[in-house]
Amino acid sequence: MGITIRLSTMRRLGIITVANSAVVTPTLLSSTTAFAGTLALPSFLRNHRLTNSVRFLESRNLASFSFSCFSSSSRIPALDELSSTKGYVARDDNQKVVLKGMSYAALQEWVESHGFRPGQAMMLWKRLYKDNVWANDVDELEGLNKDFKRMISEHAEFGALSLKDVRSASDGTRKILFTLDDGLVIETVVIPCDRGRTTVCVSSQVGCAMNCQFCYTGRMGLKRNLTAAEIVEQAVYARRLLSHEFGSITNVVFMGMGEPFHNIDNVIKAANIMVDENGLHFSPRKVTVSTSGLVPQLKRFLRESNCALAVSLNATTDEVRNWIMPINRKYKLSLLLETLREELSSKHKYKVLFEYVMLAGVNDSMDDARRLVELVQGIPCKINLIQFNPHSGSQFIQTEEDKMIKFRNILAGGGCTVLMRFSRGNDQMAACGQLGMLGTVQAPVMRVPEQFRTALKASV
Repeated sequence: MGITIRLSTMRRLGIITVANSAVVTPTLLSSTTAFAGTLALPSFLRNHRLTNSVRFLESRNLASFSFSCFSSSSRIPALDELSSTKGYVARDDNQKVVLKGMSYAALQEWVESHGFRPGQAMMLWKRLYKDNVWANDVDELEGLNKDFKRMISEHAEFGALSLKDVRSASDGTRKILFTLDDGLVIETVVIPCDRGRTTVCVSSQVGCAMNCQFCYTGRMGLKRNLTAAEIVEQAVYARRLLSHEFGSITNVVFMGMGEPFHNIDNVIKAANIMVDENGLHFSPRKVTVSTSGLVPQLKRFLRESNCALAVSLNATTDEVRNWIMPINRKYKLSLLLETLREELSSKHKYKVLFEYVMLAGVNDSMDDARRLVELVQGIPCKINLIQFNPHSGSQFIQTEEDKMIKFRNILAGGGCTVLMRFSRGNDQMAACGQLGMLGTVQAPVMRVPEQFRTALKASV
């Protein structure tokens, strides 16, 4: 079967990779029906000159992954199957590059390749990310010479995102909707705090393959990875749109749509751009990347990045975690926690943040609190107890606040550092676990263990 498509465009979108002369299409399987050997494409892909169906590898295993059923034999796609190409890549038929997708080294290389000095690359870099400029078109590049600006106009594009809407919650939280080149939509949240800290919560994927049962995004399935440019520009837009209202955007959390470590190449690249001292210059300790527990990628992150790590734990037994977080069927609690003990033993003054969404009658017993104290022994950490945020079709209910306090007191009594996080922005579906928009195809609901069915019936 022939392919009449520009592969650079498809790789940039994270839609395909080519391995051993075969086309691999892992990111589409959550939004289309998969069957052995072929994959029917949605209409937007046919516009990319792709034939009506393409061959792909290991369809059954990839399909089980995309909906996160995670049998013990299920295969998580290799990183290079889901990541965009490295360096700077052409964005369209005119071979333009996306400036915000490049590291500084790649930007300098690109500038020099067009006959300009390295110093001009630094001037461009600072106008993209520094000095309250956050340039979004060539007219905003003040101080650059005309020839350099003309070259940029002819060979580069500034934006990877198009602003769709900004929604304001009653507590001041903002939800920003962006449209991507292929028509898909992602969401970013900006959360102001009266203590002088303002946080931008960025997405790393369109949808998510992890299928966490309490998360609205997880019900979407995975559409595709975001490029580094699409991730970085969320933080740039947050500063550009809201710094005048909230003051400096000080913190970044990769806790929006998607599993960041499922897109680890682009996430690490984006985080490096965010902390560059000549660029956005976020402190590495104020850029936090969250994961549901992909152990190999977690190891890589701790070895390659200085940014902070959060692990979404949410259960104290494998039985519960297998149900509410199917990734646990691949990487058990014991493996996840022992990996953290080993990796953090060599890191100085580094603490992991454990996130624990409290679900009434499921993971909020006092026995759970005591088990949690034991589970985190030997791991430098803080624990963040998170109020569950309801959404349409949810089968869970919130733990009462007084019970959350009792749970916290047991943890604190066991020597743990504990934080409590209550809902922000939930009247605009901007709170933790509420982002995204469901399509006609959704991830499956996992079977509820017998002993928890009574608790869930109370939510109906």
